[in-house]
Amino acid sequence: MTVQIDMGEMTGGARAGMDLEELLATRLLVQGNSGSGKSHLLRRLLEQSASWVQQAIIDPEGDFVSLADKYGHVVVDAVGTEKDLQMIAGRVRQHRVSVILNLEGLDADRQMKAAATFLDGLFEADRELWYPMLVIVDEAQLFAPAAAGEVTEEARRRSLGAMTNLMCRGRKRGLAGVIATQRLAKLAKNVAAEASNFLMGRTFLDIDMARAADLLGMERRQAEQFRNLDRGHFIALGPALSRRPLAVKIGPVETAGRGGSPKLLPLPDQPAGDAKDLIFTPAPGELPVPRPRAPEPVASTGDVLNQLNAASQAARDAVEPARTLLDYGEREDRINAIIADMLEDPDAAFQPIAALYQDFQVRCRIAKLPGGAPDLQVFREKLSVARAGVDREEVDESAWQQAELIAAELPDDMRGVYLLLAKAALAKAPCPGNQEIATVYGTRSPGRARWLLSHMEERGFLVCATDLRGNRIVTLTDLGWQTAPGDEAAA
Repeated sequence: MTVQIDMGEMTGGARAGMDLEELLATRLLVQGNSGSGKSHLLRRLLEQSASWVQQAIIDPEGDFVSLADKYGHVVVDAVGTEKDLQMIAGRVRQHRVSVILNLEGLDADRQMKAAATFLDGLFEADRELWYPMLVIVDEAQLFAPAAAGEVTEEARRRSLGAMTNLMCRGRKRGLAGVIATQRLAKLAKNVAAEASNFLMGRTFLDIDMARAADLLGMERRQAEQFRNLDRGHFIALGPALSRRPLAVKIGPVETAGRGGSPKLLPLPDQPAGDAKDLIFTPAPGELPVPRPRAPEPVASTGDVLNQLNAASQAARDAVEPARTLLDYGEREDRINAIIADMLEDPDAAFQPIAALYQDFQVRCRIAKLPGGAPDLQVFREKLSVARAGVDREEVDESAWQQAELIAAELPDDMRGVYLLLAKAALAKAPCPGNQEIATVYGTRSPGRARWLLSHMEERGFLVCATDLRGNRIVTLTDLGWQTAPGDEAAA
């Protein structure tokens, strides 16, 4: 069944019909300067199709809320959270209720985020809810701008993505976009390009007239006629309207918007003296305007940073530094406990040092560690000992200090492996396997562990040998310590 929407009359008196089913499949773009009658056109379309198809209106100025009384639209004020708005959009599709998203009173940034959230909720509905719906977006250049403006990049990106989904991918989900804009030059091209039906109203700027003529397939010299269109007159083209450009005069509407053009009213007849008294004499009960107080001096950013640095430095100075990495005062006990908790996560061994240090700082703040978190270098040293699994009860402290001094000369990524080998040699334990060395090194590859041992051997820090059984023995040259034979393939 073909449903024809009566939009008004064409030149010659014939009725201007719009094929509603074709509109749902091909979308519509309305363009015209302020005062050209775009809102009147959209209202005519909404009123004529209200009984045939579900509608959702993105209304930045609250101009279409008057449709609710006569046609049963539900007005949704964008005052809740984004999650609430997305859930409402899902229920709109589920229950097939026509709605008006009223964005009046919100700033441009919040309008864009609210519209994006609502459109995403309509777009992401389950497949069984993909019923036909007209989605009308008034002042579409606000929600799909051609260039960045004063809004945040996040809001612009989200809104533009939602509008692109509506116009490019909405058809299969039953969503038919109808967008109206004051200027084609301000509207993102990938959004405008998806419309196949056009209603072009009065336009004055050359660039907009040229684009309108191109969209309608008219010659450039014919673009001048857009300047001469009266209010409510449009040039129509598209499969739902006409196969060739035709002039259309939009018919009357049954409801009225809250805006509209201002009407001239005569000024009140009032003597000049009375007018002066009205301006300069306070009215009864009018509160006096408070005089602004002198602003209090505001500390500069440099002063605030200096205060913070001084407080942090005082806290660090109040803490006595540890003598060795195994010095277990109360503060050191808490630091090592925090690092041990971090390493309980199986993936912690393979995270970059920057991510681990950031996690460490947060944990220190939560634990209210006296003096704050140690710096990155101390953290690296503590982490090396923790990865090596060194326990103060298992090693001789004076001998371990020698291992620390030599390990301090190594690059950071080698230090933990060197201490692991030193621990095994000091305890006369078997040489650790490749998998254990790789984990301390921060990788899952045993091949990287073999490469690291070869690299350390080339630099003279150790010597690797193999006994008659094929087990590996590592000698730490600077310490003169040697591990017991160990299977390099051991888990």
